[in-house]
Amino acid sequence: MARKIAFIGLGVMGYPMAGHLQKAGHQVTVFNRTPDKAVNWVKDFGGLRGASPARAAEDADLVMICVGNDDDVRSVVLGEEGALAGMKAGSVLVDHTTASSELAEELAHQARQDDIGFVDAPVSGGQQGAENAGLTVMCGGTEHDYAMAEPVMGIYGKAVNRLGGPGAGQLTKMVNQICVAGVLEGLAEGMAFAEKAGLDLESVIQVISGGAASSWQMVNRYQTMIADQYDHGFAVDWMRKDLDICMREAQNQGAELPLVDMVNDFYREVQDMGGGRWDTSSLFKRLRERGRR
Repeated sequence: MARKIAFIGLGVMGYPMAGHLQKAGHQVTVFNRTPDKAVNWVKDFGGLRGASPARAAEDADLVMICVGNDDDVRSVVLGEEGALAGMKAGSVLVDHTTASSELAEELAHQARQDDIGFVDAPVSGGQQGAENAGLTVMCGGTEHDYAMAEPVMGIYGKAVNRLGGPGAGQLTKMVNQICVAGVLEGLAEGMAFAEKAGLDLESVIQVISGGAASSWQMVNRYQTMIADQYDHGFAVDWMRKDLDICMREAQNQGAELPLVDMVNDFYREVQDMGGGRWDTSSLFKRLRERGRR
């Protein structure tokens, strides 16, 4: 059944995600704070462009948000021109932004005041996953709100799961980023060690990728790491933002994240090298540069 959907935020993730919805036959209205992106999206996919988040959300069954951080979400959701101001009772707000669990709980509370549902639904899979409709979507919300949104999220998500109430999706994304940070640093150190030892990196990876050391990062990133190419994938600036969220939440929970704290510092060094927009596998470049000093 075709639904009326608003999609707010047309970055490297949101642009193709909204496109998948329009191509699937839904009636999509988009909004982006940089209007040219919304104009180009309409040219590429059809659909409509809203003059504000509130206008885009008018009469929509579902409103999807995919922006940068907590403050960005608040700027497009709250206030007179925010999405909630235009949404109808019975509709559902879905936030795909990687943000704090506190924000998810805040938005769920705000939405309930107007009989609007809410699902926090951060994604994993990067730009490639968004373009190929292969994202993993981690959701928090009531069973009712999730059931309303799940069929639509399944258009660009290969795996869509509810983990609990509001905030559970964001907490699960933190677990994801904690694990990814550790895997990437381990891969970078292993490759740097192999290179220092005079081993052929290509041959080493081909051997160990068939065993217990293998990971998605190893299989999909080792060739570009060897080639010193870091102009794809998830940017260091965004990983720093995510790891900062993890560290703040760890303080709230009384949990220890010594590895995340260390890797976050390593990413600060990458930023100081001018690598804020490099992808997260650039931890290897950091070690290579240090080895040349």
